[in-house]
Amino acid sequence: MKDIIPTVKIVNYAGVRSIKDGMKSNAYSEVIREKKPKWIRISANQNNRSFELIKERTKNLKLSTVCEEAKCPNLSECWSRGTATFMVMGDTCTRACQFCSVNTGNPKGWLDKDEPKKIAKTVQEMGIRYVVLTCVTRDDLSDGGAQHFAETVNAIKAVDENIEVEVLTSDFDGDQSAINTIVNSPIKVFAQNIETVERLTHPIRDPRAGYKKTMEVLKHAKEINENIITKSSIILGLGESEQEIYQTFEDLRKYEVDIVTLGQYLRPTLNHHPIDRWVTPEEFEIYRKKGLEYGFLEVVSGPMVRSSYRAERALELNNAGL
Repeated sequence: MKDIIPTVKIVNYAGVRSIKDGMKSNAYSEVIREKKPKWIRISANQNNRSFELIKERTKNLKLSTVCEEAKCPNLSECWSRGTATFMVMGDTCTRACQFCSVNTGNPKGWLDKDEPKKIAKTVQEMGIRYVVLTCVTRDDLSDGGAQHFAETVNAIKAVDENIEVEVLTSDFDGDQSAINTIVNSPIKVFAQNIETVERLTHPIRDPRAGYKKTMEVLKHAKEINENIITKSSIILGLGESEQEIYQTFEDLRKYEVDIVTLGQYLRPTLNHHPIDRWVTPEEFEIYRKKGLEYGFLEVVSGPMVRSSYRAERALELNNAGL
């Protein structure tokens, strides 16, 4: 039996202390890393100007991308196409979900007040027409960071009102006023990820997150503005059953969620939850077709799909999200 991997504590450029990759040492590390099947392949195209520009800009301006922080397998592909998902409010999350590799800690109210303008400038310089913004959960802030998030949206629209903005938010602990702040900003898509089926919500998600809480967030967003597109994502391979996936589809459609994405769980480190199984491409195609039967406008489903993957194409509403 292998030794348990130690906890790694770090301090970022702003002096915020955190647990690297979000997980303390635990017994999961005794479960050996699962061998990837042949259909799990990660492209590594890092030799073009778009990739270098994003890397350079985010590093110099101390901006965070979920592409890096969450160890997204599509980073090379997306950056090489000149797209990136910016993660606002820093690189440290106050929660610790068992599937996520974002650092976890308590920023104690820290925010980069210039971040909205930095992101807007980067978007403008890169010529991005469709921007995806996500965030770490900030339970240390009274509004969960909603005002800062909305300021970032407004800063982007200020440089070019024709740029479309999709937001993937935290649950703001169910605070409706915070959700109002986001939904009333000039966004095209509002997303909050359900992540997994109800039975597996705990221990997979942080205890402060919740299946019903996420559903209520999505419901409230649609109630505020029926014209925005709402979206959620399900990670597969954590132990869910086919029937539980379909029940989640039903629950999401109950609250008029428009788009759902499904992708394979990839274990970030050995301290994270082990993979239960590898879902085949054929199964993902079955779930895609089944999701459309439930009434979603778009179902983006595949082993390498992540919630923001080729997000702009999902708006074509012809299931061309891949």
